[in-house]
Amino acid sequence: MDILVWILQGLLAAMFIMASLGKISGAKAQKDTFEHLRLPQWFRWITGLVELVGAALLIAGYWNSNFTLVGALVIGVTAIGGTVAHLRVKDGMKHTFMIVLLGIIAFVIAGLN
Repeated sequence: MDILVWILQGLLAAMFIMASLGKISGAKAQKDTFEHLRLPQWFRWITGLVELVGAALLIAGYWNSNFTLVGALVIGVTAIGGTVAHLRVKDGMKHTFMIVLLGIIAFVIAGLN
């Protein structure tokens, strides 16, 4: 079971590192997404930083499992916020599925930890 958690942990960290760097660097896709979600651009920075911290905690969790729990919870709560943002603008499952899936994975990791 530990190997499965480590694999999920690495995949989740990689996904959120990529997503956070896009938000922090101001990638056009991220800017457009935040406009579509009717969220201010300054919130893109905060979201990117929170995601980066969560991913870093997941990576640190390879050495200390307490970090895994905290990182998974940070990402899980962030995923809840992302899901609410998509539901608020009435996005379909096509746009909402990935953040829901990543949130579920985060809470599975937290639960297995």
